[in-house]
Amino acid sequence: MDKNELEKHGIPPDLDLEEEILKFKKQRNAVILAHYYQESEIQDLADVLGDSLALAQKAKATDADVIVFCGVHFMAETAKALNPEKIVLLPDLEAGCSLADSCKAEDLKAWRERHPAHQVVSYINCSAETKALSDVICTSSNAEKIINSFPADQPLLFGPDKNLGAWLIKKTGRQMDLWQGTCLVHETFSERKIVELQAQHRDAVFIAHPECDDLILRHAAFVGSTTALLNYVKDSDASCFIVGTEIGILHQMRKNCPEKIFLEVPFEEGGCGCNSCPYMKLNTLEKLYLCLRDLTPRIEMSDELRARVCKPLERMLAIS
Repeated sequence: MDKNELEKHGIPPDLDLEEEILKFKKQRNAVILAHYYQESEIQDLADVLGDSLALAQKAKATDADVIVFCGVHFMAETAKALNPEKIVLLPDLEAGCSLADSCKAEDLKAWRERHPAHQVVSYINCSAETKALSDVICTSSNAEKIINSFPADQPLLFGPDKNLGAWLIKKTGRQMDLWQGTCLVHETFSERKIVELQAQHRDAVFIAHPECDDLILRHAAFVGSTTALLNYVKDSDASCFIVGTEIGILHQMRKNCPEKIFLEVPFEEGGCGCNSCPYMKLNTLEKLYLCLRDLTPRIEMSDELRARVCKPLERMLAIS
């Protein structure tokens, strides 16, 4: 925020935001959950840092009165569904998701009505209303396990990420009908640029998230969830990595492996620069401070919707 914005919200320009955040967190009996794609200063303040699966599990287990979710809207909705009695805050309500936007509940409803024999597996990157129409939710960490939990003869609809779905078809060997959504971050990576970067850094190991297109994944030495990518670089003997996912994870990789080199995946000239998620980056220290100070903006959900959302979420957590 600039000086005028700080004044508008009653934030003195010399305020120690980190100190105030910690003070209000203690006063509110709050827990700060943050995704790996958040800005580094938010990651460093978080009580729990993780990917979608780990954060969903921690949200369900917390004994805090207030959950501050530094991520995007569907993540905070998941926390609210699992914790109806708690206050759930999202620093910026505009922190959305291109995948969630690609699969509206009414469109999923029409899709499954055209396929009445199919079960619906929905990637967690979708709205509460879309989750409520699903049979089970998955994350990139547990998706293969979720798919394999169904009988081999059970037809499946998978959405909204077509790239993750295509990767799962290859991994599990079973066919699924795929929703045609994509993540704006992983969709914009340039195959040509990756090949050029590999040529410049012959010792670099390319690793990628399964939300990337198959044209990208075919160059990867390892494909996995955000947490799996982090664990891979920790365990690997390699000293240089090209990382095919949102650049927020590089902060944790560099903290955990300061002796190693981590390179961003380039995007085509003229592209949006979306290896940094614009939605994730809407959350800032100033907004984190304000939401703890004012206990707003809050995520609200009706009891009827929450009950329907919890069924596929609980099924995921039980399988995981």
